[in-house]
Amino acid sequence: MSLYKSLFKQTAIYGLATVLPRMFSFLLVPLYTGLLPKEEYGQVSIIFAYMIFFNVIMAYGMETTFFRFYNKESDKKTVVETTTVSLFWSSILFLFVALVFRNFLAAKSGIDVQYIMYTIWILVLDALVIVPFSKLRAYQKPIIYAIIKIGNVVVNLSLSVFLLLYLPQIAQSNPDSFLGSLYLENFQIGYIFVANIIASLLTFVVLSPNYFHLNWQFDFQLWKRMMHYGLPILVAGIAFAINEQFDKILLGKLLPANIAEAEVGVYSACYKLGLFMVLYRTAYTLGIEPFFFSHAKDEKAPQTYAMVTKYFVIFGSFILLAVIVFADVLKYFMIRDTSYWEAMKVVPLIILANFFLGIYTNLSVWYKLIDKTYIGAYISIAGAIITLALNYWLIPTMSYYGSAIATLAAYGSMMGISYYLGNKHYPIPYDIKTIGGYLLLSIVFSAVSFYGFRENYFVGIPLLIAFMYFIYYNEKELINRILKRPNSTN
Repeated sequence: MSLYKSLFKQTAIYGLATVLPRMFSFLLVPLYTGLLPKEEYGQVSIIFAYMIFFNVIMAYGMETTFFRFYNKESDKKTVVETTTVSLFWSSILFLFVALVFRNFLAAKSGIDVQYIMYTIWILVLDALVIVPFSKLRAYQKPIIYAIIKIGNVVVNLSLSVFLLLYLPQIAQSNPDSFLGSLYLENFQIGYIFVANIIASLLTFVVLSPNYFHLNWQFDFQLWKRMMHYGLPILVAGIAFAINEQFDKILLGKLLPANIAEAEVGVYSACYKLGLFMVLYRTAYTLGIEPFFFSHAKDEKAPQTYAMVTKYFVIFGSFILLAVIVFADVLKYFMIRDTSYWEAMKVVPLIILANFFLGIYTNLSVWYKLIDKTYIGAYISIAGAIITLALNYWLIPTMSYYGSAIATLAAYGSMMGISYYLGNKHYPIPYDIKTIGGYLLLSIVFSAVSFYGFRENYFVGIPLLIAFMYFIYYNEKELINRILKRPNSTN
């Protein structure tokens, strides 16, 4: 039990470090959707989609690789130094090449070259803090990790609010003032990226001592082994970025030009209502990856992984149902412009897709532990193929609803494939009957609430209460043990 309490505590700490920044960042959604027309918000969403894609490329799997080798190698200092030197010089190379070809990139993507410039600098600054943040996790310093992460988003949020809301008012009331002279008309999208750059720069400045304390040693043989482990993770990451973000890019390209950016805008806004499942999945992933690796040598590791997955599904099933029941309440807080609400029908599909992705994260532990990360790349590629194929097929006739279906199909397929292959290569005794029961009941209740009795809380709330009782009835022994005071006897 102490093992699960340790995992719960670790996940809770990293959850706080993830939830608060994400909550702050999602406060930007009502700000953006309240000030920007659907077309401009769609343009911003497309740029952010490209950024996430290139974030994966610039990390090239080194974050997961760092944790694997940090726990595996006896010379941990060399692992830190080699990883840092590799990411530093690759980031500098990217900066140089991207700036040289910025006009080419602008022409190919259809994005204004000034936004390309902003994006390049944000990508480089974010890549340079990958290892410093990973070190904080490896050294078990979650409080510092949380403070810096939260600080980044607070700066971004504060600057966005000031630049988008208050600076125009200052310029209008006092145009000759210093602040008034900084205002640029019709520069709302630019201000969004200026805020991001300043936040990323300040984060880098705070973490820059990590570079000053380096000996800048580089173990080429170690680096080759790390790259051999990490490159399949890069491929998987690219495929993941395709699954996660490429639908917005394809919507912009496959739909008629006169409606494309508006459709991307409403889809991206309603997509954000998957916030709570994304937070749950992300916080869990941050806590679970070091946990999986640190317990890999335990002879009872498979049983531990099975139990962890079971309770991930239980809590995730509750979140799935709760968010879907109250989705039409949440939209009033996150998306105040009613013109964006037309895409609300995608919300259950997106939340369920993110849940499937979280389950896949649990199931994928086996190929990381046996150092066969290339299998994860193959699974992600399969998901990306499904994503691309269904988007190309469905977008012309179903628009963003087709994209939501494609996302759900891709993550569901990846989950199934990983489970099937895991049973062959690294059998884990999952309680499929219990896991499947919770998942199926949550999906059925969610479908009844949203598609049968939407916004009828006399149906939705009782369904949620019934599901909570179902969890307590079946798991009350564990719940009581977790809630029991430390000085109590088992």
